[in-house]
Parts: sequence; structure tokens; C-alpha cells
Amino acid sequence: MKRIGTVSRVAQGLAIVRAPDDEYASVGTAVVDEELQTVGSVVDVFGPVERPYLAVSPNDDVHLPALVGKVLYAR
Repeated sequence: MKRIGTVSRVAQGLAIVRAPDDEYASVGTAVVDEELQTVGSVVDVFGPVERPYLAVSPNDDVHLPALVGKVLYAR
């Protein structure tokens, strides 16, 4: 598992994750939380190249506001 970053906010039904550095998960990557529960998948990468943001589309059973501040990982 590789850390993809921390959820900084929720916007338009997506979890916005700030990557820790310039190595980031690609679009389509499955995303899990610390308990290895599947959260969703990366649908977009945007922002500065040095530390981009990732937009994660959540699964239907995920409560987005509860993810803010949590660290997410690539499966």
C-alpha cells in the first residue's frame, strides 16, 4: 500500500486529497482507508505538479464528511 495523501475537503460529491509530494496515484487507482476499507477511486489529478490534488469518487456506502482529515492509500 502506498499513501496517496490526506483528505483536505469535500467538494461536489468528491473527496479532495492533497498528495504528499510529486509522486501521486494515477486516475483509476482504487483507494482504501487505514482499515483497508475501499473508499472509492481516483477520478482526476489537478493543481501544482510538486504537490497535486486528487479527486476521489467515493463508493455509495462512504460518508464523505467523515473522511476529512483522514489519510488514504492506494490499493
